[in-house]
Amino acid sequence: MKIPRRHADRGFAVIIVLVAITVMSMLAGGLAVFMKVESQLAQNGNDDEKLLWIGRAGVERAAWLLANEPGGPSSLQQVWAGGPGIGPETNGPLAGLALDNFPVGDGSVSIHLVEQESKINVNRADTPLLDQILTAMGADAGDISVVADSIQDWIDADDATRPAGAESDYYQGLTPPYNAKNAPIDDLEELQLIKGITPDMFKGGGGGADPNFPFQHHKLGLGHAPGEAPDYAFGLRDVLTPYSNGQINLNTADSKVLSCIPGMDDASVQNILTFRTSENGLDNSLGLFQSPGQANALVQNPLAQQALNRYGTVRGDTYEVHATARVGPDEREFVALILRAGNSVLVVGFHPK
Repeated sequence: MKIPRRHADRGFAVIIVLVAITVMSMLAGGLAVFMKVESQLAQNGNDDEKLLWIGRAGVERAAWLLANEPGGPSSLQQVWAGGPGIGPETNGPLAGLALDNFPVGDGSVSIHLVEQESKINVNRADTPLLDQILTAMGADAGDISVVADSIQDWIDADDATRPAGAESDYYQGLTPPYNAKNAPIDDLEELQLIKGITPDMFKGGGGGADPNFPFQHHKLGLGHAPGEAPDYAFGLRDVLTPYSNGQINLNTADSKVLSCIPGMDDASVQNILTFRTSENGLDNSLGLFQSPGQANALVQNPLAQQALNRYGTVRGDTYEVHATARVGPDEREFVALILRAGNSVLVVGFHPK
């Protein structure tokens, strides 16, 4: 049967219209997806900006908190550390202050403060202090002088090499080669570049022995037996900081840091920790050291007593602040450093973690 030409033209036109509708529908769908993606990207950018300013608000809240802390010794019982507060804190502007989920705009922020005087300033640590740190963590006797000398060579400004240390000539022989910094450490990760410091020594732990070695976990005097890796009680990153006033706060240092003070033994460390949790300690101080010399009554070794006076303090001046900002399901952590002098505070640096 012959189809009239006019009917054929109409059928072809219908096909063209259907194709055009299909193409337009695809373009409209693509445009809708594109607009949705663009809207989401714009929203994400807006949320990023909100998170940034909420994180900054958290740091400013931490600065205000520290500026309003009472003068005198600082301790883990105070509001900045999440404690209940002591003395004037209990009925002043800090009473009942929340550190978690504080509302800011349409988001919230939580802050966590770490007093840097609760650790040991690696840039100011001398040989006796470094030796005791390495001894307390369980380093091999042969590693102690190497690491202690190499840390000091890395920091000092000259190119003179200590007996067991290393300067740029040593590091230039490594692959890849690099120079000794010859300046203060500003990031603890740098320690892993220093001669003698292994990842396990930096992080703590280790102790993975060779399973084929017949005498497992057997130590021959100081150090470790053949086939047995060092098992460190803690890592250098647990007790060191690049920022502080150079003294160790006896009110906030943990057991690991206290054990790093020359002359300290387990009993003396425990005596200090017990005193800090007592209701009626020395001179009715409610578990708060008013001076480093106050701790001398809790240790027996004269060397430890001298070290407490030399390295100890009872107040913190430097705080690392972690501010976790939240907007809806989004969350971001920011870090800043706050320096305190009396009731004056200065925020130094602010960056996402």
